[in-house]
Amino acid sequence: MVEFEVTGTRVTVHVLGTHQLLALRDQLTFDLSDITALGVAGVDRRPPWVRTPGTFFPGVIAAGTFRGKGRKEFWDTRFDGHAIRIDLAGADVTRLVVDVADVDAELRKLATAVAA
Repeated sequence: MVEFEVTGTRVTVHVLGTHQLLALRDQLTFDLSDITALGVAGVDRRPPWVRTPGTFFPGVIAAGTFRGKGRKEFWDTRFDGHAIRIDLAGADVTRLVVDVADVDAELRKLATAVAA
């Protein structure tokens, strides 16, 4: 699970608890202007094929950086319906799929920050 911190025009994603070990990352940052799409991540989504580095057990957990053709994605989800998807352009990663405590509240918070 992650928490988002919006400071000015920057978003910091804080990876929480043992997921830091599974994802091999404790945080990442990007600009609000890099966000091209926000939405609920479907439980049937799967990360790109190449894991670099991270953890993946099909249907159980995806945590870490995953690469595909022209993509670099950060995932931290347990595929239980509590994940949001953030598509980015111009950032270090092209997509985030991460679990949050309250999907609707986080999407609302990010959409409001992007619109401001």
